[in-house]
Amino acid sequence: MSDSPEKLRVGEMLVTQGDLSEDQLKKALAQQQNSDLRLGELLVADGIITANILVQTLSKFLKVCGCTLRHGLLDPVLLEMIGEEEALRLKVIPLFKVHNELTVAMAEPQSLPTIDALRRLTDCNIRPVFALEGNIIEYIKRYAGGNVDVDAFLATLTDSDVELVEREATDEVLATDLDQMIAGSPIVNLVNMALLTAAQEGASDVHVEPERNGTRIRYRIDGRLQNLMNPPSGMHAAIVSRIKVMGKMDVAEKRLPQEGRIRIVAARREIDLRVSSMPTLLGEKIVIRILDKDNLTIRLEDLGIRPNALVDFKMILDQPHGLGLVTGPTGSGKTTTLYSALDLLRNPETNIVTVEDPVEYQLDLINQVQVHEAVGLTFARALRSILRQDPDIIMIGEIRDEETARVAVQAALTGHLVLATLHTNDAPGAIARLLDMGLESYLLSSAINGVIAQRLIRTICKACATKYYPTEQVLKDSGTSAKPGTAFTKGAGCQECHNSGFKGRIGIYEVMRVSGELRKLIHHAAPSHELRAVLNKEGVMNLRAEGVELALRGKSSLEEVIRATHLDDEDDSANALTSTNSNNDADEQIRGAA
Repeated sequence: MSDSPEKLRVGEMLVTQGDLSEDQLKKALAQQQNSDLRLGELLVADGIITANILVQTLSKFLKVCGCTLRHGLLDPVLLEMIGEEEALRLKVIPLFKVHNELTVAMAEPQSLPTIDALRRLTDCNIRPVFALEGNIIEYIKRYAGGNVDVDAFLATLTDSDVELVEREATDEVLATDLDQMIAGSPIVNLVNMALLTAAQEGASDVHVEPERNGTRIRYRIDGRLQNLMNPPSGMHAAIVSRIKVMGKMDVAEKRLPQEGRIRIVAARREIDLRVSSMPTLLGEKIVIRILDKDNLTIRLEDLGIRPNALVDFKMILDQPHGLGLVTGPTGSGKTTTLYSALDLLRNPETNIVTVEDPVEYQLDLINQVQVHEAVGLTFARALRSILRQDPDIIMIGEIRDEETARVAVQAALTGHLVLATLHTNDAPGAIARLLDMGLESYLLSSAINGVIAQRLIRTICKACATKYYPTEQVLKDSGTSAKPGTAFTKGAGCQECHNSGFKGRIGIYEVMRVSGELRKLIHHAAPSHELRAVLNKEGVMNLRAEGVELALRGKSSLEEVIRATHLDDEDDSANALTSTNSNNDADEQIRGAA
């Protein structure tokens, strides 16, 4: 192989850096005349320089990021996107994918035809990095065939590879910074890979749980936990220590629960992580809550509320004062709905103050207060102070007790628009819950503007959608008037949706705007089923009817609707009866529209 100017310049760079002497360079160039190896490969083969030094030098020369491939740095599943034959031909291997950007190790990272070919093959934006050709071919052959997953390559890490990390001084951890991943220990790479996987899969939470023989890492995706990674035994303590270090938590304290916060940068966007540790019999369990601003939908029109219900919702928000409630179980999207409402209401002329625990997302033009019960800053105390801050609109993260509820109602009665969340099954149930807390019915009837009950139901994966015929019992439980033999849609399960049949979620909403008749019933503390009867008369669809409508449109399955809208209170038999009538009305509306 002849001496090209490029090779000479790389050799000169090695000499300038002090990694190679002039004599060694001359001998290597002479030896290369009778060898098929490139200059750098020859120097590595002779032990004159290391592969890492060569990679660093060539990456500087090529002006791209460089890496030495190793377990924990790449996700071998991504090789299927390119295929073994094409990867060998192009001399490339994908490292990791975040949203639509695929980071690829390439022997020739400046080759535009190769980058264009990768873009066509993967339908992704390509971020090239440099790696040695031999290193790339080694890992292509090691991971080819599609039979290797994340668990397999993590299993190759041995106990001798485990090392405890030192406390970091920086406030931000760049989880996708390739240089840090290259320099990091296997434990650092493992944690980074876990966080990257969670971000690209759209997970809301990561659970790191101890087991007798190892660690289980589960991701909550679309509201359901899925087991996507199982590190081998002997690593749990080191994984927990790494996460606690990142979250600025006390690594030595293993007996008490702790909380921490991490900020990472993934795909050039900031993601906040809330960390919670809990001691268990087998070791500490870690739960990481992922707060990704890019996944936050704050335009009210984008939430999926039906047009008629959206009109009622906006009428509740248009009131100059009063109480508006958003209800539903944990994880039903209540906070997102409130943020969407605030996004509609915020402007430079309005003073909006929130009190939350915790403040999940920071919004412009809004003053957000974090509850801190350890120092006595409770919801009720924060609310009393907020009333002295000349607010126009107040948002309460959650009404948990009578004191908070009473202050919220008083604020609504004294000229403020108050928005809050509450844990109830449906909209009429919110009235009963507040009365049970001890509020007087005459005060509540004067203050309440409306209640929005909601659930999040999983939507069918488009990649594996297929027709199916629900059983007669499912049709009966859903309340639909569809006859047995009616075709509905469900997901068969595929790699795209991790064999769940679902990908993504959509909200269903029951909007109860308090009319004159409802206000009278609330004033007399009427039971929930009487409020429900008035809502049915006014044409308000309940949550199950809303869900059935989505199932009829092929957006979700009847079984998913039944699961998401299950009533926990068995004494709501009257509600269930009127819900069936409402569902039948919904079916008639859909058939009429068709």
